[in-house]
Amino acid sequence: MDSPNRADFLAGFKPGGKYEGVEGVYRHNISADRIGIFDKEIVNGIAGHVKWIAHNGAGYDQIDVHECKAKGIYVSNTPGAVDDATATTGLYLMISAFRKYAAAERSLRAGTWKRAHKAGAAADLEDKTLAILGLGGIGLRMAEYTRPFRMRVLYHNRRKRTDVPEWCEYYGPERLDEMLAQADVLSVHVPLKKETEGLVDEGMIRKLKKGAIIINTARGKVIDEAAMIRALEDGHLSSVGLDVFPDEPEVNPRLLDFPNITLLPHMGTETRDSQKKMEIRALTNVRDYFTTGKGQDLVPEMA
Repeated sequence: MDSPNRADFLAGFKPGGKYEGVEGVYRHNISADRIGIFDKEIVNGIAGHVKWIAHNGAGYDQIDVHECKAKGIYVSNTPGAVDDATATTGLYLMISAFRKYAAAERSLRAGTWKRAHKAGAAADLEDKTLAILGLGGIGLRMAEYTRPFRMRVLYHNRRKRTDVPEWCEYYGPERLDEMLAQADVLSVHVPLKKETEGLVDEGMIRKLKKGAIIINTARGKVIDEAAMIRALEDGHLSSVGLDVFPDEPEVNPRLLDFPNITLLPHMGTETRDSQKKMEIRALTNVRDYFTTGKGQDLVPEMA
């Protein structure tokens, strides 16, 4: 994609334009730096030409899938390809949040060794309780990664999964509060949609036990950031580990004031191995559309 801006991109789909006749689009989030997200304007501009958008990524909140569906454009993503790398990121964030490793490294680099570290503020992971909000592919891999730490694993989905190990304990909608009250750490793995924006709100955060930790590798807007910061300020949360933020690449400067938390700049799938898996999966969906009429990874809204 060589369009430098949105106007040039949309002009390319007009009669005689450089994208005339294009039916399949491979989309990466970095395209938003030039043309913005795939909102209603973009979708309407490519409708009638494009039949398939193969998004490179598990999360597809940058695409107006409902408008795509209305215009007869299919959308696929790359589930599974991101599970290992994203869950590894979540595991790192959880370990660092419990053990305060991020602060310790900053102290070492500043030449002060571990002078500021307080062992009483850190904790081991062994025998703690992990609550997973959204046990999809990433959440399940995160659960599997915690097994060597003898962590108890609870999870909340709208419906119980029948294909997960028995040691993953299900808490349905009527038992969500019960799950939160037992959690030493809440790991968030729900997709960003209108109905999940601000899902982890003041009420949910305050139902966690005092001193709990929140890990987020999903999307920043799934958590009420202001409520989370208030809980860090008054000590209800002992730490958080965040790989995502509401207004990336901007980060709320207030978060930078907490030495006890771990922050990453959306590093979830930033490895050559995962990028390759994601690219192959996305491009395979386009190939399958052209060769068989349908890709394998339609997003749920298209089902």
